[in-house]
Amino acid sequence: MSLTGLCLSVIAGMLPLLWLPEIPSEGVIGTLMATAALASVPAKRECRYLAFILWMMCWGLLAAKQVLWPVQALGNRTVTADVVISATTDDKVNEMRIQRIDGRWLFPQPGIRVYQAALTQPACAGQRWRMTLRLTPVHGRLNSGGFDSQRYALAQQITLRGNIISAQPVSTKCNIRSRFIARITQQSQSLPWQGVLLALGFGERAGLSEADRELLKNTGTAHLMAISGLHIGLSGAVGWLLVRLGQRMLPTRYIGWRLPLCGGLLIAMIYTWLAGAQPPAVRTLLAMLVVGAMRLSGIRMSGWQIWLTCVAVMLLSEPLALLSDSFLLSISAVGGLLFWYQWQPFTEKRLPIGVKQALSLAHLQAGMMLLLLPMQVAIFHGISVSNWPANLVAVPAVTFVTVPLILLAMMITPFADASPLLTLADISLEWVFAYLRALLDGWLALDERYLWLSLAPWLLLVVWRFRSGLAWGASVLVLLIAILYPFWREKTPGGWALHMLDIGHGLALVVERNQRAILYDSGGAWQGGDSGKQTIIPWLRWHHLTPERLILSHEHLDHSGGLKSLQTAWPLMAVQSSLGMTGHVPCWQGMRWRWQGLHFSVHWPPRGWQGVGNNRSCVVKIDDGHRSVLLTGDLEASAELAMVRSQRALLQADGLQVPHHGSRTSSSPLLLRQVSPSLALASVARYSAWRLPSTVILRRYRERHIRWYDTALHGQLTVRFGEGEPQVQSFREHILPRWYHQWFGVIPVNR
Repeated sequence: MSLTGLCLSVIAGMLPLLWLPEIPSEGVIGTLMATAALASVPAKRECRYLAFILWMMCWGLLAAKQVLWPVQALGNRTVTADVVISATTDDKVNEMRIQRIDGRWLFPQPGIRVYQAALTQPACAGQRWRMTLRLTPVHGRLNSGGFDSQRYALAQQITLRGNIISAQPVSTKCNIRSRFIARITQQSQSLPWQGVLLALGFGERAGLSEADRELLKNTGTAHLMAISGLHIGLSGAVGWLLVRLGQRMLPTRYIGWRLPLCGGLLIAMIYTWLAGAQPPAVRTLLAMLVVGAMRLSGIRMSGWQIWLTCVAVMLLSEPLALLSDSFLLSISAVGGLLFWYQWQPFTEKRLPIGVKQALSLAHLQAGMMLLLLPMQVAIFHGISVSNWPANLVAVPAVTFVTVPLILLAMMITPFADASPLLTLADISLEWVFAYLRALLDGWLALDERYLWLSLAPWLLLVVWRFRSGLAWGASVLVLLIAILYPFWREKTPGGWALHMLDIGHGLALVVERNQRAILYDSGGAWQGGDSGKQTIIPWLRWHHLTPERLILSHEHLDHSGGLKSLQTAWPLMAVQSSLGMTGHVPCWQGMRWRWQGLHFSVHWPPRGWQGVGNNRSCVVKIDDGHRSVLLTGDLEASAELAMVRSQRALLQADGLQVPHHGSRTSSSPLLLRQVSPSLALASVARYSAWRLPSTVILRRYRERHIRWYDTALHGQLTVRFGEGEPQVQSFREHILPRWYHQWFGVIPVNR
């Protein structure tokens, strides 16, 4: 069995973790292990490769079960535990690791996410506390094309959330890394770019301002602020150089090539620890150790073989890295560069030294920009058109000026004041950010149709390599037709869809037909953000939808919070409500209109209604002539009664948006009897302080045999109307059923 074959077998065995709908039971894993053992017996190479793939699959499945163990054993429990703080922000706790529960040591130590909890004294990494914790399983809002927080949590192996009930310190001493960061922070206190310095030196990005984050995103340079392979590799190079310079003072017989290599790896290990041993840094260190071991053993391998070996070693040590976007981006970047230089090498040799280096860097950046397009579109749903000029200057400036200055400052900090070096690094950052600000805002949001188009650089490069006359032209034509097919294909006529987005506690509905949209409510708002900016706008853009109208049910913040963000994104969007606000189209009982062949009718409130709050909710019915849905906002029982009395014959509908998130103040028996829906859609949050939906209301719907769906349990809900019965698709069960999208923990009647 070749090393390349073994590495491919490792990767093939781990890949099912990306698409399995659920992790098999221990019995199934045991059967797979027995099958692998039997397949190992024959002497045929194919059988041994199959056996190794099965072994690796079992290894990945067991790793997934290990990560899920804290959810099953500790979720929805109150425990007394000894914990060590692993991350803080502004002296408040962000993350912890459980060391012991009831005197029993745990290994590996489960990670807990805590939302900036204040303790009796300032917190820092390394402190040990005895706490009483209320633990709950990880839970994320799931929308197609949105940020996958559950997948991210599992990739980080932090599957629990904790509420601190009580806490007593055991050891308040910060670890060495925290004290080191505190010293650098003190020495850079007066520097304007302190937050960026800490991000580059230690991966602590909490100090980055929102404006700086937006600038880095728009210019495609956000990767520079993460402790990535570039930083770890550079620290190893600095270590190699220092040892090599030190060898000049040694006798000739003690000078060899192995000592600088080992010194570079040692410095890279120390820097990885100082950077918080973040997963991307640890993976880079693993790759460097693999390459170093090959170099020391004299094994000669091609670039692709080294890449495969490094990927296999990373997955072998951390199977759930497959769920990490940073891991996929990193290996895609390295693989893309290998492909780029193999298929489109930079061959210009007769050039002046400075010009040659500049053109070589431009060639490298062009390859990175083109070949990483598929990953950027899939993960970030957009690209930066200023990526190339921004990285052409920022990457060498940060790599060869700023980061070396920071590394030197970190090396002398234990012995002397490093302020002069930090000041020089700060000045270099001022120049870099001034250049980035001078560039045009280059962020271009793309929709899902561009996923296929983003593959064009890879395919065109292959076609270009094998170009030959007519075959070249025909290949390009066929390729472009295939790639552009999503842009010109006809949509299925006649049908329409209602999408209830998973936004937590609040409401945001999208009515879609013929690639056009009407919104009903805009979700909630909080300090520093809102549902419009966080969820609704990205979702609409990813699905290539432009909202023509927003119907605002009422004024409460969990329904109107995203209004300003939506109006900023689409200034021509009409707003309709019963609030009587300037610029709003009225929403009164008896109003009717047609849109894309659908009939809209308003059934509450009556014209001139003087009520406020929930009972002013604009109730709208959507009807295609065969099927209908009633949207009720937060209407409560008293207004439901008044509406039924005046609109009795007009309220029957196939679907009902559950009023007031399933509160017992709404969904009166009279309303349910009059509407007589076959399905109910509720927008609720799992960990809401209001503990909705009410058990009484759930029982009321079930007694009437109404199919119940809610966003907490199912994620995004999509109801498709056409010929036949309405088809309900939920994110967890239909849209993207994956084991890392499951509802973790017990499922109580009241969530």
